[in-house]
This record gives sequence, structure tokens and C-alpha cells, in this order.
Amino acid sequence: MYIETVSTKRGGRVYTCVLLRESFREGEKVKHRTIANLTSRPDDEIAALRFALKHKGQLPAEASILDQVEPSCEQGLSVGAIIALSEVAERLGITQSLGRSRQAKLALWQVIARIIQHGSRLGAVRLAETHAACDILSLGGFIEDDLYRNLDWLASRQMTIENRLFKLKQAHSPCHLFLYDVTSSYLEGECNEYGEFGYNRDKKKGKKQIVIGLLTDHDGDPVSVQVFHGNTADNTTVLEQIQKVVVRFGVKRSIFVGDRGMLKGPQLKEIGEQADHITALTTPQMRTLIKKNVFTLEMFQEQTHTVHHEELRYILRRNPIRQQEIVVSREKKRKYIDALVHEKNALLERSRRTNETTALKAINAKIKKLGIDKWLKVQSQERKLILEVDPKALDAVSQLDGCYVIKTNVKESTEASSKIIHDRYKDLALVEWAFRTWKADFLEMRPHYVYKATRTEGHVFVVMLAYKIIRHLAHCWKNIEVTIEEGITELDSICLNTIKTSGRTPFKTIPKPRPLGEKLLETLDVQLPKVVPDHGITVSPRKKLVRHASRRHKAMHKEVASAQNS
Repeated sequence: MYIETVSTKRGGRVYTCVLLRESFREGEKVKHRTIANLTSRPDDEIAALRFALKHKGQLPAEASILDQVEPSCEQGLSVGAIIALSEVAERLGITQSLGRSRQAKLALWQVIARIIQHGSRLGAVRLAETHAACDILSLGGFIEDDLYRNLDWLASRQMTIENRLFKLKQAHSPCHLFLYDVTSSYLEGECNEYGEFGYNRDKKKGKKQIVIGLLTDHDGDPVSVQVFHGNTADNTTVLEQIQKVVVRFGVKRSIFVGDRGMLKGPQLKEIGEQADHITALTTPQMRTLIKKNVFTLEMFQEQTHTVHHEELRYILRRNPIRQQEIVVSREKKRKYIDALVHEKNALLERSRRTNETTALKAINAKIKKLGIDKWLKVQSQERKLILEVDPKALDAVSQLDGCYVIKTNVKESTEASSKIIHDRYKDLALVEWAFRTWKADFLEMRPHYVYKATRTEGHVFVVMLAYKIIRHLAHCWKNIEVTIEEGITELDSICLNTIKTSGRTPFKTIPKPRPLGEKLLETLDVQLPKVVPDHGITVSPRKKLVRHASRRHKAMHKEVASAQNS
């Protein structure tokens, strides 16, 4: 006997029936007949009949197993991502540097929660409701206020933690070259103690911001992070970083790499003999040295060219790809202005009331805003605007397209050749990648949800520690076609299973991951444990979102009723 599902289509509708049938033989032919129509029976009864028919030879044994196992099966807390990330934190020395106290464990959970699902401290507490954070990290219960106070603890211990991390790194891979750059992060509110108006890299006009300086080693691995007021100039933060390397980390002779806006004359004088430097020249500085015949335009080629002058080494190069990009961008701007001139001319011709001077000012203002006013101008003649290109000025502007000059006082040797110096300056892109990951790509540092200075510092420090783990994941998963976020999501789907048997104590197991999860864990060299301790600790936030939501709903219904009555 067997169960067959039959579907038929009549009058544009599909009818499905479930039949209990059997097969029999008449002579050499195999025929079928229907024993019963099961369409009206419940699904669980049909499933039971299918199971009985499939295992009819083993039914007594199967029945004994079914008698022992309860019919309900419970999915437990998520464990995969926490186990993997805590193991990586241990290997990187983050756990050891934080310590083993309760505050250290809370800090580690904030770092792991930032990677799994970025959000506020309340969000981290709610995440612990569905994740085995308390069991894996041996944490007691906590609320969001505990995590806010933990940010204060992190800020007070940041220097010690950074020193421990650097000492562990130096023991395996000594570092003497440091990359440094700054970024800004805008604020939605007005009350942050570091918040000030300044040069906003996020292009968010009218919003206060904080400035963040990140110091990394030659591989782009964060060494230290510091928060500054939002109106702090980039170059004023340099000396403090040099002293941090020399005094705190004890690196007596180091090489400091900063971009062209970071290391200028005053900053280089302040650094003095404390450290060597690698930086780049601004365009006006390049033009000045060309006028002084320190180097010529012909020296800028696709291959690097080195010039020695006054105990400094200048490494010159013209990037043909960047040169072409600048040419294309300049042409697009010219075409945009040309279209705007045609539009204004049509308006001037159509309406005598249109003011010719106003139209001219508007276009010239747009030209200046685009930064092409040195070679492109608009003149007015008999109520007609004429676009004029100055060939000589354009040639002068385009002379240095794609050109850059790297400057260093590092003495030339086999370990500091011009190519190595050039590549080390280009490594500043590693710091820029860190900032993108912090602010947009994955960790989403904004919004900050904090106001106090210490908590702002603690929040940014949590992001830095989380980024150290992200870098390790990116290195391990580079040959797997998966993003970091997709990999974390896959590991996060591994949950505990609670097995309940009659007359026995329930126990929890970790199921075998899917093939992708196995591969992700294998590349991290992480093995899931067979048993996870169950301390029976439940986490519940102090703030109940349901209560706040019900208040909003009541207020909304009250407004609707008031509007209807009026």
C-alpha cells in the first residue's frame, strides 16, 4: 500500500485529493486500486500513515523511540557566531588584554554584539536575549545601564588595553612603521561633549561632528584610536601620536606615515628627531619646487624617479590612470557648464524680463564651485552668454594631472628603497579602508547613542576592537565567495537544540552546520563544542519597547479620534 496525492484541473481551478492505494498484478499487468479517500483527514494523520507504511518492517523499534522523545522540539539560543568571534578575540589577544573581570566580559560582549548586529546598548541587551552570550562568555545578567557604565570603564582602561595589545603584537611581529590618518563622524544630536562644527568629510551640512584619529601598524592593524573635538584640525593631532609611539609604546626609532595635509612644515619641526617621516607634497609645494629646479616636469613618468635634495628624498611619479580620470572629469564639468549656458541663453532670448547680469553671476558661481574657474569663464555680449576656454591656463592647470611626490627623510638602504617608501605611503589606503568599514560598510559606528565624553571614547574603542576581528575574518575568508556580513549571518544561524526525553533531564546539542558554515569555521580553525553550559541566566532590558509602542499607539488613536470628532 501507498499514499498518492492526485491533482486535477477543472474549469480553471485545481483540485487535490489524497488516496490510499495498493498495487496488484493480473497476469503480466500491474494494476492499481483505491482503498480509501484520505482527503478529508488531518495532515498529521496522513503523515503518520506515510511514516507507518514507510517503516512497516521496523515499526516496533521506531515506536519505542517515539515513546521516549516528546512530540515538541525547541530551538535554543544562537551560538555559532559568538563561539567563533570569542575564539578569534582570544587568539588576537583582545580577551587577554581586556582581562577576566565582569567588566572585561561585558566589554567583550559589546565588541561581539557590534559585529553581529550594530546598534545601541539597548540593542546589545536585546541581542543577548536570543544569543547564548551569558553562557559562552560566563556572564551574569545585565541591562543597558550596565553597558553604558562599561563604556566608562573602557575609556578609563583604554591606554592599558592598547599597551597590552601592542606588546603582544611586538612579541611576534616587531613594528617600527606606523600609519596615521583622521576622519570625522557626524552627530544627529546637539549634546555630545566632543561635538563641534568643523570640516565635515561626510558632507552633512549643519551637523556637529567628532574627529577620530587612528594609528595602525604597517599592516593596517589598529594600534590606538583617539577622539578629538569636531573642530580639531588634522595636523594638530600629529605630535600627540608621535609621543604615544615613543613614550607609551617605547619605540625609540620609528617611521611615521601621514598624508600631505597631515605632515607640513610646522608638524615636521615638532617631530624633530623623535621619528622619521613619509608624506606627500601638496600641488602648490610641487609647483614651488619645480620653479626652484629641484625637479622638472619631465621627471614625472609611470615609473618612479628619485631626487635627493637637502637631506630629503623626493619620489616622483605620474599615474596614467589617475591622469585620464582627471581629464574625463574636467571635460564633464565643461560640458555641464556648456549645457547650463545654452539653457540660460534660451531663457534670455525667450523673456526680456530675465536679468542678464544675474544669469552671468549664477554661472560663474557654479564654475568657481566646480574648481574650474582658472581656465573657464563666461562673458556676456548683447544678452548672450559666451563660454570661453583659456588654452594657456588649461595647459598650466593640467601639467600636473596624475602627478604626485612622496617626501621622506628616511635614509636610502636595501630596507628603505624608493619603491618600499612609495609602497608604504600607499598603505595609507589601509587606514581609509578601516574608516569605511567603521562608518559605512559593516560596523556602522553611527548613530553614536552617547553624549558623555568618556562614553564616546568607549564607543569608538569598541568599534576599533571589533575592526581588529573583522580584519582577521577578512584574511581567513578571502578565498571564500562570501562577504563578512554574509559569513557572520551564516554562523549566527547555528542555534542550540534542546532534546527532551521522557524520564530524563533535557540536554542541549549543537547541530551540524551547513556546508558553508563548516567551511567558514574550518578556515578560522574553530571547532564547535559538543556541550554548551546552561547557567539558566536570562537577560531582559530595563526599557520595554512594547510598553513604549503601546503608548505611541494610544496617542495615535487619540489623535485619530480627535480628528474624526472635529
